[in-house]
Amino acid sequence: MRKSVLIILLTLASVSVWGQKADLRKGNREFRKGEYGEADISYRKGLLKDTSSVAAKYNLANNLYRQENYDEAAKMLDGIENPDASACFNRGDVAIAKEDWKTAVDSFKECLLQDPGDLKAKENYIYARNKLMEQQQQQNQDQNQNQDQNQNQDQNQQDQNQDQQQQDQQQDQDKQDQQQQQQQELSAQQAQQLLQAIQEKEKQTQEKVDEKKAAALKSRQKEKNW
Repeated sequence: MRKSVLIILLTLASVSVWGQKADLRKGNREFRKGEYGEADISYRKGLLKDTSSVAAKYNLANNLYRQENYDEAAKMLDGIENPDASACFNRGDVAIAKEDWKTAVDSFKECLLQDPGDLKAKENYIYARNKLMEQQQQQNQDQNQNQDQNQNQDQNQQDQNQDQQQQDQQQDQDKQDQQQQQQQELSAQQAQQLLQAIQEKEKQTQEKVDEKKAAALKSRQKEKNW
């Protein structure tokens, strides 16, 4: 019974592998004709029958690259375990298309470790490395420029704060001067009112004195006439 099951399973596996190879061969024919849409379907059919197939992932990634679907191509190549030099090279090409210079440098470096004589990989490695250095230099320049802008903004903010502080101090000083002037004017007014009150009091007192003098004089005159 076990032998029968084993034979059936092996037969199914053989059919699956044969079917996948047929899909991949069909996809290759369509790829060579430039029928990338049809090739995409064939490769994906083959990948569904064996999701771990390196050939299916590799061919599908190349087809996606031709269609300029770089993100999907990179994802497919990243899914290949222990990629060979060809897969590393293609991953580097995809990274260049995406201007992902760090990944490109790493990919071509891995390719050269496996195949040191690959002159095209050396050229691409140097190209990607130079682009990465330019990118890093530009990032450093942008960072320095942002720092300068931030410093200028901070300095302008400090100047504005200082100007505002001086304006506030001047307003406080003007307010104090105005209050002091008002107090002085009030004191002078109060002094004038007090002086007027004293003068009025003296005037009233003098009038009373004069009235008494006039009354006394009139009384003496009457006595003298008698």
